[in-house]
Amino acid sequence: VINDQGELLSVKITAGNVDDRDPVPELARSLFGKLLGDRGYISQTLLEQLWEQGVQLVTRVRRNMKNRLLLLFDKLLLRKRSIIEAVNDQLKNISQIGHSRHRSPFNFFVNLIAGLAAYTFREKKPSLNIRSSQALPVVLM
Repeated sequence: VINDQGELLSVKITAGNVDDRDPVPELARSLFGKLLGDRGYISQTLLEQLWEQGVQLVTRVRRNMKNRLLLLFDKLLLRKRSIIEAVNDQLKNISQIGHSRHRSPFNFFVNLIAGLAAYTFREKKPSLNIRSSQALPVVLM
């Protein structure tokens, strides 16, 4: 789905017992640049799959992992992960897609798609406030 500002929105609905990392390569198929994720997305196979697609996965390291060098810009972007929580909050509370007691699957999907479409047309969305000349394309998970 592409909104009025040319932004790409990818969505995949999975069962509750599906690993969060499984749908990432499919969702990132048409992306390039950097993909930011939390520590739950750390996986060598996922890292290699995304790298082959032209996407660099950037995450923090876990406590039991060896420290690795990150670019300063990547460290600054990882600090902005609170924006993801702000987006999730807006989707759940303003677009009301957190309601899960629908009487039919059709009603669930109508509510979900309407909420996502409404969010894409919101004028005030959380932003990184980074000029395009300063950075490569960045996607947050």
